Amino acid sequence: MFVAVYWWRVHPGKEDQFRRAWRRGTDLIRARYGSYGSRLHRDADGRFVGYAEWPDEMTWRAAFDRKMVYDDPETRAAFVDAIAEVPSDADPIFTMTVTDDLLRRTGQEEGKA
Repeated sequence: MFVAVYWWRVHPGKEDQFRRAWRRGTDLIRARYGSYGSRLHRDADGRFVGYAEWPDEMTWRAAFDRKMVYDDPETRAAFVDAIAEVPSDADPIFTMTVTDDLLRRTGQEEGKA
């Protein structure tokens, strides 16, 4: 498994708009590019941080190189409109290969994968 971590600062009052667009965009990226999905977090400094899981680096790289474009201009516009700041190069802050995974998924029974 491979992960990419991103962050965004959102304009005040546009947090719900951002989260809705992020959720819809994540669903579209999963369907079009084969990601496993993502988790969205809120840092103590107010930034949103997304942790996206992928089957492997090659699958993520193919999607990243295509700018993860999906056919939903309304969702993309809402996402971009809500964003106040991203890292200067807009690249993920981390890209990592998972070596050990002990994260328990919701509803997962103890001892089962």
